[in-house]
Amino acid sequence: MRKLLSWKVALRIARRDALRAKGRSLLVLAMIAMPVLGVTGIDVVYRSSTLTPAEQLDRGQGRADLLLASHLRGGTVQQAPLPSEGEFDEPPAATLTPQQQRSVQTDPAVLAAQLLPPGSVLVPLQKSQGLQAGTAHGQLQTVATEADLTDPIWHGKINLIHGHAPVDGGQIAVTQRFLDDSGLELGGTTRLQGLGEAPFTITGVVEYPDELGLNAMVARPGALSGGQPSDASPVTGWLVRLPAGATVDWAKVQELNQYGFVATSRSVVLNPPARSQVPYYVQHGNVSGDSYFNRTTVVVLVTVAGMALLEIVLLAGPAFAVGARRSRRQLGLLAAAGGDQAQVRAVVLGGGVVLGLAGAAVGVLLAVLLVAVTRPWTEPMAGRRFGALRVLPLDLLGIIAIGLATGLLAAVVPAFQASRQDVVAALTGRGGVKPPSRKVTLLGLLMLTGGAALALLGATRGLGARSATVLGGSMIAELGMVACTPMVVGLFGKLGRWLPLGPRLALRDSVRHRGRTAPAVAAVMAAVAGAVAVGIYTASADEASRQSYQPSAPSKGVTLSFYNAAVGSPAVFADQRAAVERSIPDLGPRADISTTRYPVGCDATHNRCGLVLAEASPAQRCPLEDGQRHSPAEYDQSRSDPRCADTMLSHGAFGSLVVGDATVLRTFFGLHDSAAEQAAADGRVLVFDQRMLQDGKAYLRLEEPYSQSQQAPFGPPPSHEITADAMLASLPNSLGGMFMTPQTAVRLGLGTADAGSVWVPPAMPKSAAEQHARAQVAAVSQQGWDLQVERGYQTQHGLMELGLTGFAVLVALGAAGIATGLASADSQQDLTTLAAVGAAPRIRRTLSGFQCGVIAAMGAVLGTVCGMVPAVALRRVDGTAASPIDHAHTVIAFPWANIALTLVGLPLLAVLLAALLTRSRIVLLRRAG
Repeated sequence: MRKLLSWKVALRIARRDALRAKGRSLLVLAMIAMPVLGVTGIDVVYRSSTLTPAEQLDRGQGRADLLLASHLRGGTVQQAPLPSEGEFDEPPAATLTPQQQRSVQTDPAVLAAQLLPPGSVLVPLQKSQGLQAGTAHGQLQTVATEADLTDPIWHGKINLIHGHAPVDGGQIAVTQRFLDDSGLELGGTTRLQGLGEAPFTITGVVEYPDELGLNAMVARPGALSGGQPSDASPVTGWLVRLPAGATVDWAKVQELNQYGFVATSRSVVLNPPARSQVPYYVQHGNVSGDSYFNRTTVVVLVTVAGMALLEIVLLAGPAFAVGARRSRRQLGLLAAAGGDQAQVRAVVLGGGVVLGLAGAAVGVLLAVLLVAVTRPWTEPMAGRRFGALRVLPLDLLGIIAIGLATGLLAAVVPAFQASRQDVVAALTGRGGVKPPSRKVTLLGLLMLTGGAALALLGATRGLGARSATVLGGSMIAELGMVACTPMVVGLFGKLGRWLPLGPRLALRDSVRHRGRTAPAVAAVMAAVAGAVAVGIYTASADEASRQSYQPSAPSKGVTLSFYNAAVGSPAVFADQRAAVERSIPDLGPRADISTTRYPVGCDATHNRCGLVLAEASPAQRCPLEDGQRHSPAEYDQSRSDPRCADTMLSHGAFGSLVVGDATVLRTFFGLHDSAAEQAAADGRVLVFDQRMLQDGKAYLRLEEPYSQSQQAPFGPPPSHEITADAMLASLPNSLGGMFMTPQTAVRLGLGTADAGSVWVPPAMPKSAAEQHARAQVAAVSQQGWDLQVERGYQTQHGLMELGLTGFAVLVALGAAGIATGLASADSQQDLTTLAAVGAAPRIRRTLSGFQCGVIAAMGAVLGTVCGMVPAVALRRVDGTAASPIDHAHTVIAFPWANIALTLVGLPLLAVLLAALLTRSRIVLLRRAG
């Protein structure tokens, strides 16, 4: 009972003290609220962007009861209840089952109607097609599909956000991206290439919730039929509306799998069967990387959460330390009046309870409000909608509880320090300056190096201990840096002799009051470490995507491709090339490119041509690509085979085998090598990938054309390999695997055909010029061509990356300002002394500004070093996700511009803000003692 009364009194004192010193209390509260705001914001963004099964169904199949796709006629399928989580197609065996025979002999749409409950309505999913659409500037490449948007079955997959759905063949709905790029408006008209001269009226604006940046349009069913090529593939997917009371259960899904269908049933996804009842999980679970990536995600989330909690402790610690320091005389009076050490500790801890609870609550509320207010901007930036704005009470209560607990933990050290202070020294306001302990500094250095080694090495060990090693190592390294902070403050102080009066006073003051400076530096360090870690992690992921990006042409390159010789002729092709050169200024020299034909003289317009494929050499081929069936164990073994790590050969807009002259080498490939040009002229094939060369030979696979009686589901057509003398050449880009001259192609028994042209202008063509060129080329011929400008890799960030980066930067800026503000508040006695001896207001403002700048600078430097450890460790975790081979090629990129901005900009901002906010008029305090 006595302890409860003691705590009640302590909480009352803490509450009154907080209300009495409102400015300091607000700063302390903000110090606690900032990291809580960041953690809560990340939690809300993560929960909101993680789709529920029902939301995943709406995004993939609208309001349909079933999404059905014919994957493999004559084969069978094994799938997860939600096929996006995994499915495996098994080709037909030599002897077909009755289901496979029926699948081959029956049209997929007819077969689907026979297998589904009577009365089911099948809405075809038309494949999207690329079309040229008229714009205010000319023509624009867009993606078009057909759907009856008046049917609610499409809601969720394609949403109408403005206007009304098309109701006849002359109306069309488009995405906002199309309107932005084309310069058109709702109610305007556009003409589609290949669909006559009749314009389409834009009646509505639609969006794809998972692809907000998509340039697309949606027409009524049948409106685009005239624009489809004659050899278009039949419809192989349907949205299915079942009759009332009917469902497709897991047994029915497995029956559909036996006919080569992949089925996504709403009732199955919402009520999934046990994993033991899913053959895909039983037989192919170890082949799928989903479970591995899920565990990798756990490692990332555990590390982020753990580092966030440590950040709260480090941010709140200086807050309570300064609070106890400002209440030093009050605590001394409490001790002088007979209070014991436990009661003094209770007062300081009571401040932790009051301000910790208030700060956590404020941080949670602000984070939810911030996410809700910025949602209209963050969703388009990320390119996808939230499932819903989800605020889970248990999550928020847990964050508040953790914030309160860490606030108490942060107040423990100041509480013990306050309870052990000398009463006389506390009452007189005097205190000694203690040098940093060498033992603590040495321990900090050991923790820093040991923790970094643990995190980096543990990132590649067994999955079971990976979370513990990465998180534990990162936290130990950061705590080691905290232990070294007093020593680092002392080292910074030695720079004062070369600085003017204001910075020199600030540095000496920081060294003299290391007990105040070190916690503030640690707070800024923790926030900057979080921002740097997120920055390095996202920059590395982005750089990995950039390195894997396959360009279609050299940077700024303009490519005109011909893909249907039936609608063209040499004269038409020449006019189209001239149209491009008239429309886009300063294109530079043109390189004309050819493609191969096999057999010679074949008719490409009626699928009477085979394929000519550039192949890897026999020694470099993945064993899985031999056309045979392989066991799950063989798939698992292939993860450690370098030949299976990357089986895709580089190619640009004209495929992996390019035919042309020396101009093509210089313009398209960017290769300026007289020896390579001479080798090509002598009849040798130029190879740009080491994997394609063996014993001086290049390998080409010639596939025979399909006969009219042959069906694709029964495997590829017959093929054979030929070899050619080759030479390896180094390329500055990855635009093709092989190059040969037309004469070499003829010598190898191959025909050639005009494939297009490429230009590489000195400056990036503008979008308006590209659209104008499209219109001019379409005026010559509306079909059989494509025009593209290679604009390079476009950085893309997801909602989680944007949320992590935004909140990390926000916490870093807030922590710098708040920590330096607390330090400035604690140095008011020094400012008063300066005013008493006649110092000008400028000197006082300079001192205050540089005090904040010193703290921000030291925290930024140390935080940058600390932030690198978890970022690099998590990237190493990601590097082993696909295969052990990828670990050796893990991309780690440092955003040096952002890091430099943090190191320079954060201290400068702290200096300016502190100098501007320091009052020129100082209220004189009573003389100490």
